Amino acid sequence: MTVVGKVENLWRYPVKSMRGEKLGRAFLGFGGLYGDRMYAFTSSAAPKGFPFFTGREQSEMLRYRPRFLHPDKAVEPPNLVEAEGVGSGATPLFAEAADLAIEVETPSGEALAVDDPALIDRLTATLGNEHALSLARSDRALTDCRPISMFSIQTAKKLGEEIEVEVDPRRFRANLYVDLTSGRGFDEDRFVGRSLRIGPKAVVAVVNRDSRCKMITLDPDTGESSPELLRAVAKAHEGQAGVYGAVLAEGVVHEGDEIELLR
Repeated sequence: MTVVGKVENLWRYPVKSMRGEKLGRAFLGFGGLYGDRMYAFTSSAAPKGFPFFTGREQSEMLRYRPRFLHPDKAVEPPNLVEAEGVGSGATPLFAEAADLAIEVETPSGEALAVDDPALIDRLTATLGNEHALSLARSDRALTDCRPISMFSIQTAKKLGEEIEVEVDPRRFRANLYVDLTSGRGFDEDRFVGRSLRIGPKAVVAVVNRDSRCKMITLDPDTGESSPELLRAVAKAHEGQAGVYGAVLAEGVVHEGDEIELLR
């Protein structure tokens, strides 16, 4: 086994397309990072194959701040220790819905429960009647593709050099931001088809590169667009940046954990 990097940052996004939160530790489960993209809004105007209402339609969504009302109960499953002690390890259960309740702070500072109809009113106020929104909830992360996304800080630096502007890695909305020992941008691509141990227990199979869209053009703080970033990814990197993974072995990971290449 070879150490190929370390965890630089851990991020989750309790509501799809809204602002993320940085974590010191997190549970990587088969369905994704615990509490990640637990909620999403679907739209009557979206295609059936991708029914979500996101920052592509309303860039202001990135300025909405979701937060768990009981953050200490939203780090890992409540029965994790007991589940790990059952034979080869049972799949732990999610906490009760009340323990994972979320409120959302709007850009104006108003705090609303995630299921408050007023939140939908705020999200669609400038869009007319095209989008009729509904709230979806799932214990499995409502991701675009695979349950875990990974992006290296070297790739962000490389893209910044290409467009001659510093690139904030948060634009890529990854769960795991990693610092690669190689020091090379886009070097996470070489893990596709291979498995990584992250921390003492979690194992992630890197499945494919991450095809990018308009979301990376949006400033994570303001929602303002920088189209040149997506153009650079499309022109020089086949429209892809970062990688997707599937969890093979569950476990808690911490900021600073080593990442080992298993095969």
